[in-house]
Amino acid sequence: MRMRHKPWADDYLAENSDIVIIDPSQYKGKWHSVFGNDNPLHIEVGTGKGQFISGMALKHPDVNYIGIELFKSVIVTAVDKVKQTGAPNVKLLNINANDLSEVFAEGEIERVYLNFSDPWPKKRHEKRRLTNHAFIKKYERVLGGKGAIHFKTDNRGLFEYSLTSFSEYGLVLTFVSLDLHQSDFEGNVMTEYEEKFAAKGQPIYRVEAEWRT
Repeated sequence: MRMRHKPWADDYLAENSDIVIIDPSQYKGKWHSVFGNDNPLHIEVGTGKGQFISGMALKHPDVNYIGIELFKSVIVTAVDKVKQTGAPNVKLLNINANDLSEVFAEGEIERVYLNFSDPWPKKRHEKRRLTNHAFIKKYERVLGGKGAIHFKTDNRGLFEYSLTSFSEYGLVLTFVSLDLHQSDFEGNVMTEYEEKFAAKGQPIYRVEAEWRT
């Protein structure tokens, strides 16, 4: 999908530095000081337009949330969403997912959310999938070898690939749904994509994968 360039995005992010952390590496190992409490820290990799992370922040005020989004043209909308909700326990980072260890200390995070990630269906693009072993290793480091990954997608191929990838890496699958909206799962917060796909009757796939020590 082509991202429309927004030349004003840099200035807008700078103007909202209370929400968007401009230089996040300076807070590595010190993220609790940003939020002013010792609540658990959860991150969403690929936060998109911010509906999920804003909704989660409102639903769980005792958790601190950080949304990570690479594209400035997208994260500006997430900023607006956070401003609209007024949730004080959410921050946004305009960084690449490859740089997680540059921003978070080992074991600083307790949960990683991956929602409707790009499926990169061609085999030669496998290394770009956010559930491949290289990325799982990055999550493992910031999670400190514990905690969990919660993954949702509408793409059956990516879901099956991810189940295999998690299992082969040694993670325990504690929840698997092939049709989330027809399950008895409670507390689901939908993303913008999820609302669109669900309205068309498409099944939503979800898995929770954990490290067991």
